[in-house]
Amino acid sequence: MAKSYVKFQMPSGLPAKVLAAIEAAQATGLVRKGINEATKAVERGDAKLVVIAEDVDPEEIVAHIPGICADKRVPLAFVADKKSLGKAAGLGVGTSAVAIVKPGNAESALKEIFPLLPSSSGAAPSEAVKPAKAKAEKAEKKVAAKKARKPKAEKAETAEKAVKAEKAEKTEKAVKAETVEAAGAAEKKE
Repeated sequence: MAKSYVKFQMPSGLPAKVLAAIEAAQATGLVRKGINEATKAVERGDAKLVVIAEDVDPEEIVAHIPGICADKRVPLAFVADKKSLGKAAGLGVGTSAVAIVKPGNAESALKEIFPLLPSSSGAAPSEAVKPAKAKAEKAEKKVAAKKARKPKAEKAETAEKAVKAEKAEKTEKAVKAETVEAAGAAEKKE
């Protein structure tokens, strides 16, 4: 009997391609291993592909992943067992879920896999791999935000200079007043 979290049947031969892509990404990119790490990668928008084993027990521990993948439009795939998934991810033990974060040499394999995934996997294949343009836009936004914060610092610096100038002016007036008083007192003595 299929598990409730398995939302679609994988096309024949596709699980082997998915495992090969995980191996390539593990060797040259970045793969997050385990339910918690895969979930975080999806929630942060870093995951390019999430893979879940079909033999997870209890199934509730991975039941949330298909939903968040659909919400975040991250492609989702399934493989038969935890042991093969763990081995592909470079572990000596099985793992219930992995997320490919940086494909490395698996980029071309992912481009072959995405069109073969059912549309219910959470994302359109064209949206699955974020282009470098999106990363550049994100970096530009950060720079713009930093620039927007600079005037506040400059305003504070200007205000600080104004306060110092005011203090200096008051001090100068006090010195002049003392000088005038002293001069007035000297005249009275004469």
